Amino acid sequence: MTESKKNTGYIAEIKSSLITIKGLENKIHVNDLIRVVQHNIIGQVIQIYSDRIVAQCFENTYNLRLHEKVESLNHPLSMELGPGLISNIFDGTQRPLKEMFKDFNSSGFVERGVDLTPLSRAKKWHFNPLKKVNEEVSGGDIIGIIPETALIEHRIMIPLEETGILSYIREEGEYTIEDEIYRLKRNNSEKSFNMIQYWPVTKSRPFFKRDVPKEPLITGIRVIDLLFPIAKGGTVAVPGGFGTGKTVIQQSLAKWCNADVIIFVGCGERGNEIADVLKQFSEIIDPKSGRPLLERIVLIANTSNMPVSAREASIFSGVTIAEYYRDMGYDVAVLADSTSRYAESLREISGLLEEMPAEEGFPAYLPSKLSSFYERAGAVKTFGKDKDGNEKFGSITIIGSVSPPSGDFSEPVTSTTKRFVQAFWALDANLAYSKHYPAINWLESYSNYHEFISNWWKERDINWPEIDINWDECRFKFNEILAKETELRNILQLIGEENLQEDQQLIIFIAKLIKEGFLIQNAFDSIDNYTNNEKLLGLTKIILLIYNFGKELLKQGFIMEDIKNLAVINDILRISTTVPNNAFETITGIKDKLLEEIESLKLIYGASKK
Repeated sequence: MTESKKNTGYIAEIKSSLITIKGLENKIHVNDLIRVVQHNIIGQVIQIYSDRIVAQCFENTYNLRLHEKVESLNHPLSMELGPGLISNIFDGTQRPLKEMFKDFNSSGFVERGVDLTPLSRAKKWHFNPLKKVNEEVSGGDIIGIIPETALIEHRIMIPLEETGILSYIREEGEYTIEDEIYRLKRNNSEKSFNMIQYWPVTKSRPFFKRDVPKEPLITGIRVIDLLFPIAKGGTVAVPGGFGTGKTVIQQSLAKWCNADVIIFVGCGERGNEIADVLKQFSEIIDPKSGRPLLERIVLIANTSNMPVSAREASIFSGVTIAEYYRDMGYDVAVLADSTSRYAESLREISGLLEEMPAEEGFPAYLPSKLSSFYERAGAVKTFGKDKDGNEKFGSITIIGSVSPPSGDFSEPVTSTTKRFVQAFWALDANLAYSKHYPAINWLESYSNYHEFISNWWKERDINWPEIDINWDECRFKFNEILAKETELRNILQLIGEENLQEDQQLIIFIAKLIKEGFLIQNAFDSIDNYTNNEKLLGLTKIILLIYNFGKELLKQGFIMEDIKNLAVINDILRISTTVPNNAFETITGIKDKLLEEIESLKLIYGASKK
């Protein structure tokens, strides 16, 4: 019997996207790929029995028939890693959507059975070698660089499982990803390598050591960077009902966060929403470099009308590509929108398998599946040396949006996700409906990263002698004021603000300043869409200056109307939308104006007493 016959079987049962296959039981492994030969449909083995196997198909199974031939591909779903990933758009199984629509599109939808290589075999890349013949190298070492885009330098690495003596390396020049680039010699055997590597999506790429996160992922969104920060290498869940702004936050993070590479995974969202995201990313200019934002983004798109199995694969495809760039020494952000759609795909497949359901029909293994995704985040020391021979460090930050039905955070996906993330940005429908964006609820949200990154902020503090508190203390004060204002809200509704004590009225007033002048931020305003560190700290400290001086003035006999009538209050409320990030001296001027008005108020009050 030939090898091809040994590795073929036939369809014995078809159940939606699941097919039962006979004839491959002893010749295949769980997670291996299969192909339905006639229709070129790819699937993944998920169960093996003594007399059959069960596979989930990554495309629809319309028109399949019993006894059609199925062959084993003898490898799991893997990502093709190499130059050409950046600026590209893939589906969940890494088919290049640009090429598919250019060469095969006739209906406006992804056609079934299209088989294209993820990366171009024809494009030539400029390779610049960094190592020399007879040098000893090991897995993860960078041996050459390629300018993948104007923003990202692709670093050609020795595969993690390889080691040896470099017996040959190409000179500087133009090569395709399939051309031989170098050879390794080990134990009298020589092995040739090109630019391509493969890695299974369900297997984490190993690293040398996990580090404690020390640097924040700066987002430019004030409520996040001050109250609910995230560290590079951290994990965040962004739950929110329909219309609360999950996608806008993800887009803002992709545009403004200080990660080197962005992996945006559109998992199961509506087709028009994904199309809008892709269109915007193609038009956005990276504010830091002036280059197109696409030059540092990899897009993975699986819309809600695409097969459910491919949706399940998409988030792991994204994080596998992220690990590849992390191993080069980059800080990578994975934006998954949304993990609820991924969980729904698990529920659908579990139902087809007739497994015992857990809460709300989700499978009992939902927690382990979600944890296997989020645990791949982290700030790590990677294997190998960088281009200068030094140790390499990289990070993956995972920000997953969650779409709980009716905004119910007690549902299984949201409550399970909270167990695996260290930051939680809870989007509130009431805030969204009142046009308070970003609609992050400051009472339900939290972050456990502030202790790790407080030293980073201390090194970048602004020196104002009038208010000598650092970023962490500012954060605590804002949280304290907002919490007190919430406690007073019920009393306020009963007796009215004018009947509260003066110090309580001050809390209400400062909380209003925080909400309207700090927390609300317009993602579509050319000035307000991003707030840098200096402007963030300046605006925070000015509001706290009013609070500190307000308490002193009330003790001296002033009333709240005196504080509310300060002319500078309006200037402070307009800082976010009128003062650019590079005009910090304007904020300093507003602070000086505040001090002058308070001194004038004291002088007038003192003169009136005499």
